[in-house]
Amino acid sequence: MRAHTVPAPVFTALARARGGAPAVDLLRSGQLSKRMLMVRALRQAAHGHPDEGATVAVYRGLVELNRRDRAAWREVMLHPYLDEGLNRALIALDRGGPADLRWLEQLMVDPGRRAWQHVEAVCDGAALELRLADRGPFREAHGHELAEPLTPGQVREWTRALDAAWTVLARRHPWHAQTIAAGLTTVVPLLPHPDGTEVSSAARRAFGAVAASLPEDPVLLALTLVHEFLHVQLGALLDLLPLHGPPTEARYHAPWRPDPRPAGALLQGTYAHLGVTDFWRTELASGAGGERAGREYDTWREHTEAAARTLLASGELLPAGERFVTELREAVRRPARAEASHGSGGPHS
Repeated sequence: MRAHTVPAPVFTALARARGGAPAVDLLRSGQLSKRMLMVRALRQAAHGHPDEGATVAVYRGLVELNRRDRAAWREVMLHPYLDEGLNRALIALDRGGPADLRWLEQLMVDPGRRAWQHVEAVCDGAALELRLADRGPFREAHGHELAEPLTPGQVREWTRALDAAWTVLARRHPWHAQTIAAGLTTVVPLLPHPDGTEVSSAARRAFGAVAASLPEDPVLLALTLVHEFLHVQLGALLDLLPLHGPPTEARYHAPWRPDPRPAGALLQGTYAHLGVTDFWRTELASGAGGERAGREYDTWREHTEAAARTLLASGELLPAGERFVTELREAVRRPARAEASHGSGGPHS
């Protein structure tokens, strides 16, 4: 297993929410290595445990799958909820409890996740392929109430909504479209908040997945995909490169929340809201967003830059984190007129 490094150009691109497919490829490679290490740790943790036999059988099944069908093995290892499932099994073994790995046995039988609904959207030659994960374990890691398994009518509704959102991204936000197409594999349908408010989430141990309730506005669904997939990217980057020190008791103001946040959570929120700022800046520059885009852009630019200043003054960032947030802040400051000249031409304009 090779060591992973983050080349300076990829680091800068990620910090500016412009990672694209090269950054996703790097992050995915890191996730694969992480999960391989977790599988090895699971085998070691089971030594002398009552569940050792069953755990070893699953371990050997993965080894055999890798030998027999490398593509299927990769699909199992990059399943969005494998990390969460392995982590729970490791905790259970450490506490002396049972490690139920039947979900992993089933996953090896069906790595293609045939129970999930396949969705494909195409706009101007740009394609998005993903699955609607409306059943299966560990989706509760997203922290919101899950929707019931989708009816055929609801699948059609989600498909239409994702197709419309993809058109927004492909035509007006090509950088984010490229990144999402490269790395987003799964959307988990959620129920809205009881008051009707739409909700969305990324889970720290669910690389490739986001969860969301279904908004009526395709622009807001496009924004949700951008916002939540930035959380996913930062989580994967943190697995490769620490950006802040160990948690402390200090808490910091986040302009978008009533409760003070630890530095790590503030970094996550600031990075995701760079995406929100960037999204509305591009909507404003394109002329598509009207007055709403101007209001949202002004609000989120101010909030995100304030949070970046707080992070830089916190003393909790490591040198890499200081570089990351400095680049992030520069990206926040990019004027809308610059987005108008660069934003619609795609990654290579």
